[in-house]
Amino acid sequence: MKKPTMAIQLYTLRDFIQTAEDFDSTLARLEAMGVKDVQISAIGDIPAETQREILDKHGIKVCVTHKSFDWMENDTDGLIAHHKIIGCDAIGLGSAPGEFRGTYAKIKEFIDRAQAVAEKLAAAGMTFQYHNHDFEFKKLEDRDFTMMDMLLSETDPALFRFIPDVAWIHYGGADPVEILNKMKGRVKVLHFKDYIVDAEGQRRFVSLGKGRVDLHACYEAACELEIPFIAYEQDCDWVDGDAFKATEESWAFMQSLL
Repeated sequence: MKKPTMAIQLYTLRDFIQTAEDFDSTLARLEAMGVKDVQISAIGDIPAETQREILDKHGIKVCVTHKSFDWMENDTDGLIAHHKIIGCDAIGLGSAPGEFRGTYAKIKEFIDRAQAVAEKLAAAGMTFQYHNHDFEFKKLEDRDFTMMDMLLSETDPALFRFIPDVAWIHYGGADPVEILNKMKGRVKVLHFKDYIVDAEGQRRFVSLGKGRVDLHACYEAACELEIPFIAYEQDCDWVDGDAFKATEESWAFMQSLL
């Protein structure tokens, strides 16, 4: 049973990766923490060649990205070339665009179009990865099943992969471990995120290990399923408003799992 490699999803630190200089200083801080792998998401307009130079400078590799569906569909060759430069073979979609949600027909159209992209990526030795939120676990407007049911059953496992987010799965009313088992063999990067519901009934994200998600059970499942990477992500609500502090706390929790 192989332990996953721990990584950081840079979306958490998105305010600090908008320029090459900030990207460099952010990776320097992560390098000092012992981080060797990251996911690139919400980065500024920094050329791929510059990104690669800075990544190599700090000995950090990219395990997956999040890129727009528009880029995936309308400039697939450019997307592939970009990822070859930064040394990443897994291209993620952060969420299905709003026009592809709610009904069976809309989701079926998304699946067909996403798999067309995935076929082109596969021909270049790359994979399409889908990141969930909570809406995928709600029943469709016109059917007695969910979008996630469709994504699992009506997509080609060889083409359509997943970046499961354990907090969003839990918040959506599903069991993260059960979902991970349904995705067996289709996950390269697993997102670790945690949350609470406060006294006003509002969801608030928290550092790993301080919320409602049983991350120890999720980690054990990741080991059993031989998922290669676990990446920490926190959308907002950072410790004292400090995304770096939240990252440091969550990284310490991840190391404790090892």
